[in-house]
Amino acid sequence: MATQEKTPSFGALEGLIGTWVGAKGWSVIAVPAPGSTPDGSADFKLIVQNYTETLTFRAVEDPVRNRGGAVEQNIGALEYEQRIHDFDTKELIHVENGMLMYLGDVADEASGEPGPEPMFTIARSATVPHGDSAMILGDAAVKDGGPEIPDISALPSEQDQTGMPAGFLKQYEDEQEKLTVYDIVTKQNSKIFNVANPNDNLRRDNNGLEVVKTTHISMDSENGGGINNIPFIVRHANATRFQCDFWLQTINLPMSGQTFEQLQYSQNVDIEFHKRFSDKAGLITWPHVTVNTLSKQKSGNS
Repeated sequence: MATQEKTPSFGALEGLIGTWVGAKGWSVIAVPAPGSTPDGSADFKLIVQNYTETLTFRAVEDPVRNRGGAVEQNIGALEYEQRIHDFDTKELIHVENGMLMYLGDVADEASGEPGPEPMFTIARSATVPHGDSAMILGDAAVKDGGPEIPDISALPSEQDQTGMPAGFLKQYEDEQEKLTVYDIVTKQNSKIFNVANPNDNLRRDNNGLEVVKTTHISMDSENGGGINNIPFIVRHANATRFQCDFWLQTINLPMSGQTFEQLQYSQNVDIEFHKRFSDKAGLITWPHVTVNTLSKQKSGNS
């Protein structure tokens, strides 16, 4: 019979252990407008916030054993806590607790020999006090050099559909105007935050940095996971899909020869509310996108 592993394996998650802080966070979310109803017109309120964040990962000391008869799985688990405050008002705007799990340690129960590879090697469970809980799964890849961060759209699904009323995206345009300034050096307008494509900020945060190595962790609730919501959320603003990308980076400081660890993430929760236009079936999908760039704190500060 296989013996219980005494030391958990965390795989690509090991570099996350510790405390991370950052003040470059941005959130874009549309919510039903005050006075609107699920069966009414597509009135919404757009909320764009700059935020500060503390994100802590703690290792579970022992592996978590899943008994599956002929095979066993030993999960290396990290507990995490995320606390987010509005950059300007300092108000607490988000609290989240959950687990990140490395699923790759599977062995034959009798011989201890490696068992079949799992479909996905990384999982994350997340719970927030709005009344949502999620399970997302995915994989990790390590590469030399910097991350390849794709575009992401924070605009609602109806932007490309016929029947969109005039001015439907005006709130997005107004928020972008507030967050655009004139750069006297380039003599061009510069976006403090790209409301339509938040990942643009992550790429700009890396300008001038010498990234030595990147671990990319990509997860999605559609990879065999899911989201459960309380009835109020389901009725009024249902969260239906959760996608997340982490880019864990080692960055070289040329002047000193030292390195530091940086974590960037891009997350999107699809929220569905209000009927689509022109009698089309289904509801409008509103992306709730959050991005941030964080630095790892020295162990004495964790």
